[in-house]
Amino acid sequence: MIARMHGFLLLLLLAMHPAASIAEEVRVAVAANFLATLNTIATKFEQDSGHTAVVSSGSSGKLYAQIKNGAPFDVFLSADVARPQLMEEEGLAVRGSRFTYAVGRLTLWGGGPALVDGEGTAMLLNNHVEHVAIANPKTAPYGAAAKEALQALGLWGQVQDRLVRGENIGQTFHFVFSKNAQLGFVALSQVLGPQVNGSGSRWDVPTHLYAPIRQQAVLLRNGQGNEAARAFLAYVQGAASRSIIERFGYGLE
Repeated sequence: MIARMHGFLLLLLLAMHPAASIAEEVRVAVAANFLATLNTIATKFEQDSGHTAVVSSGSSGKLYAQIKNGAPFDVFLSADVARPQLMEEEGLAVRGSRFTYAVGRLTLWGGGPALVDGEGTAMLLNNHVEHVAIANPKTAPYGAAAKEALQALGLWGQVQDRLVRGENIGQTFHFVFSKNAQLGFVALSQVLGPQVNGSGSRWDVPTHLYAPIRQQAVLLRNGQGNEAARAFLAYVQGAASRSIIERFGYGLE
């Protein structure tokens, strides 16, 4: 009798608090520039919610292609507006779920303390700088921003023979971090993140030289019935996450 009563009470508690007692998993596809920031957010999300976040990163273009080809992600945090918007139009994402979670900043970064001095543009043409890393402008929004800034400065044609192209901003950052390139156009968040912690030298590219890098998130069709996916997106928009996002060098809208 006592065992039956305990079982009844357990069922009653589960019925009253289903969200608190049933933890789910959310599979998150995130643009490479936001990975370190998202890992920090995801850790707090798991602690606060009890849900689990499984994170995969890459260039926004590659992640979009994977999702379109059936990759089982629940949430997509892109480095641009265009791809989440396209996903809504194509029925890959839930309409009305899209929002801007961060505004990215582009910086020219060198691993040494005096590699980037002043405005940084002179260093791009310095004969001692053999390789300048840039993300692929066709698939990575930060690469497109870097190309736009170089064109605005009248330097795009002059630096072509020095450019080393990364598949995404993560690989681009690694080129500089591993010293395979002396300089690189990377996300400010990567330089302020735990791996570098602001070391080296940098020139924050003036924002008027490139279109705003509005990074948008969207709930994917695969995750529309997943409580953890909806909870995760709500958490990203919350005060704790916004504080983390600003700390990593992003702007907010």
